[in-house]
Amino acid sequence: MSKVEDFLTSDEERSIVEAIQTAELNTSGEVRVHIENTTELDHYDRALEVFHQLGMDQTQLKNGVLIYLAVGDKNFVILGDEGINNIVPDGFWDKTKDLMLAQFKKNDFKQGLIDGILSAGEELKKHFPWASDDTNELSNEISKGE
Repeated sequence: MSKVEDFLTSDEERSIVEAIQTAELNTSGEVRVHIENTTELDHYDRALEVFHQLGMDQTQLKNGVLIYLAVGDKNFVILGDEGINNIVPDGFWDKTKDLMLAQFKKNDFKQGLIDGILSAGEELKKHFPWASDDTNELSNEISKGE
């Protein structure tokens, strides 16, 4: 088994998917989590590549948020599309990373991810409130690489 397969239990994964559903409940924004072992690329560049591979740059309002984790590299990136990046307060993503990192340092990766997801969801809700014609444009499942 790879580190990716061992990183979260199936119960932890379900809790994370539930957090994504909760975060997206009152917003048109989209949140995805991608986990892989390692990358040869700069982590931000790899997150950007995954962002495009998952079609997150195709949301109508450009309001997708990717939480990318490279487990073996012990690194993560939060990447927002231009619609959300243009309106979040300065330092918002750094504060969200700090929330997550506080849990990661305790080896509570599930809670760290949930904290980051819910924080992003609250900000998305402020700027991209849910409308009756909104659809869930992207899967809520955790995507995984090697």
